[in-house]
Amino acid sequence: MATSKRQIKLGAFLQGVGHHLAAWRHPDVNPADATSLAHLKNLAQIAERGKFDAIFFADTLGLPQIDKRLLAKGAIPYFWEPLTVLAAIAGSTDKIGLISTVSTSYLQPYHLARLFASLDHISAGRAGWNLVTSGTDFEANNFNLNTQIPHTERYQRAREYVDVVKGLWDSWDDHPYLFDQESGNFFDPEKLHFLNHQGTYFSVTGPLQSARPVQGYPVIVQAGSSEDGQALAAATAEIVFTAQQSLAGAQAFYKGLKDRLAAEGRHPDSLKVMPGVMPIIGNTEQEAQDKYEQLQALIDPAVGIALLSAFLGNIDLSKHSIDGPVPDFPDTEGWQSRQQLLVNLARTENLTIRQLYQKVAGARGHRIITGTASSIADQLEIWFTQGAADGFNILPATFPQGLTDFVEQVIPELQRRGLFRTEYTGNTLRDHLELNRPRSQYQ
Repeated sequence: MATSKRQIKLGAFLQGVGHHLAAWRHPDVNPADATSLAHLKNLAQIAERGKFDAIFFADTLGLPQIDKRLLAKGAIPYFWEPLTVLAAIAGSTDKIGLISTVSTSYLQPYHLARLFASLDHISAGRAGWNLVTSGTDFEANNFNLNTQIPHTERYQRAREYVDVVKGLWDSWDDHPYLFDQESGNFFDPEKLHFLNHQGTYFSVTGPLQSARPVQGYPVIVQAGSSEDGQALAAATAEIVFTAQQSLAGAQAFYKGLKDRLAAEGRHPDSLKVMPGVMPIIGNTEQEAQDKYEQLQALIDPAVGIALLSAFLGNIDLSKHSIDGPVPDFPDTEGWQSRQQLLVNLARTENLTIRQLYQKVAGARGHRIITGTASSIADQLEIWFTQGAADGFNILPATFPQGLTDFVEQVIPELQRRGLFRTEYTGNTLRDHLELNRPRSQYQ
């Protein structure tokens, strides 16, 4: 399946009307699109026209427990349950992969295995699962818990969870159905397997009702960059979404994660590292910068502080001077890698609370690139060719404009350089990503 020349992989991260915190307030954006399925279908079709490998939906399982008057000042980022949306989008697209976040902490593995197997069949092999463990108490509070499960335990539990899910996806060998009306056998009983899993966290008999997914397993994605997250990714993931701010930092992360694969008996190409990037595109460098500054000016300081507080473990930054330094705070059980990234950024650049939330509000810790289509392609090419990335998860600041600009301006530039496909050459998400179809554990 390998191409003659290594090419960039691209994910389109779809979220409401844009990834910038103030996107919904931009005069060129219709904020009501955040509640529109037609809008999301349109975005998926734009991404497919651009030959993206996949679209991606993140998710959280609740809203922060803060003053509802403050909540009302920000658009709800994850409006609908994403697997339901992707099932609807599957019928409006033909080739593009469909990746959804689902937490291992709040859904039993049987349910998840069945949902993703169904999506993979419905979409003819385009499903991907972004494995997260969740990192907030407000989500735990919606599932009969006072606090979230401790970080290390969440990841230990997730490792077993993946084993159970894969075992359930292997419940049936390929091509099990006979549909033999004369003999009375609907399927070949020798091709059905009971899992009978008994582990530390889960007891699951199986089997799954539906046939083995089209892709064998839907593509497994992981987004944790902490030590626990990287260990889980090396063992289980085929894509890693990560937030990296510098070329050197991204190179170190890329090499470190790839080096871990050998201990798991895996080839480096079996895992694609895709840092998040928010491109702000203009006809000139100044026009792009002006676009970015227009969005930045729309940030409500109270919302910016609340967002930053959430990422830093729900510490109350409102008690500190907005133009003072970011305070020290204790380690938390939440999003550890993102917290560390933001603290490092604040210390390295000597940022105030206001300056840090302004950086976070754009892309929540992901890299922001402003410039012309050519200069943005230059920067993506550098990271791709210098050992920092296999591709990128693109976070447009506003929808649909930001995604359309990338598809119509940056992708043709990447194609001219031979760095990105001009047509799909396969039908499944594994085809696009040049990932092998896994063998069943029973073969």
